[in-house]
Amino acid sequence: MTETRASAPPPGHFTRFAAIDWSGAKGHRHKGIAVALCGAGTAAPELVPPPRGVWSRTDVLHWLKAQADTPLLVGFDFSFAPPLVERGAYLPGEATPSTARAFWAYVDADCPDADLGAASFLERRRGVHFYLGARDGPKAQFLHIRQCEAAYNASGIGKASTLYDAIGAAQVAKASFAGMRLLHHLGPAVPVWPFDPVPTTGALVVEIYTTVAARAAGLRKGLSKVRDGASLDAALLALGSDRHTPIARYDDHATDAIMAAAWLRQVAPDPELWRPAALTPAIRRSEGWTFGVL
Repeated sequence: MTETRASAPPPGHFTRFAAIDWSGAKGHRHKGIAVALCGAGTAAPELVPPPRGVWSRTDVLHWLKAQADTPLLVGFDFSFAPPLVERGAYLPGEATPSTARAFWAYVDADCPDADLGAASFLERRRGVHFYLGARDGPKAQFLHIRQCEAAYNASGIGKASTLYDAIGAAQVAKASFAGMRLLHHLGPAVPVWPFDPVPTTGALVVEIYTTVAARAAGLRKGLSKVRDGASLDAALLALGSDRHTPIARYDDHATDAIMAAAWLRQVAPDPELWRPAALTPAIRRSEGWTFGVL
């Protein structure tokens, strides 16, 4: 019964849509985090002001828990689990769980980092599971991907980064493992698709790629970032949204979140996005899936 409900079309109760540009940086406050929120209709998403000037990951957790009973669909731009199908285990040779929720708890229990950070988890396993530089050997031996990432790569929209590459500006490893800690601490307060059934009331969390939103907004491959108001309005128009209220700073984090929230509102009613053909029960429990990838 649970498997059927988890793969069913959306119940259509969502009237609020949020996208969160996330960060795995060390420390307590992170300028790389942005939260954008919109309601049903066509009004442009607006940035949610951080409660203490600059977002922390813990602030995001508290904000999300406070939305638990609202009809909110929220997308995070980090990977919710490492590959398991390709390698047979998340961290081969290490006695890890084989389901995502249990793995989130495993990561959290081994991370003393501040503000739900996870850099130390990767650093202790560098060269064995994670690539952090040339002394770890050829990077090619770390390039393992999830099944949804393989589908995304095949779509031609972009190229997914592996969670085992933890160096460079394009890496997503630190943000994703920090995100897994957030999902663990979120607990049962808000369900997480596709690991949990789609609820008929209340909030739901999904994984997104902001690049998918950028492509839907008409931004060409290699030119996915928006850094001025006119370009943001053009992207929003393509996503069925009105023009935005001017913001203080047009950085990638803010504009990615605003575009992704508008995209999520536009595509959430599409039943096909909630039941990708390759999303088997085993993948649903272990690797999860990125919403919007078929």
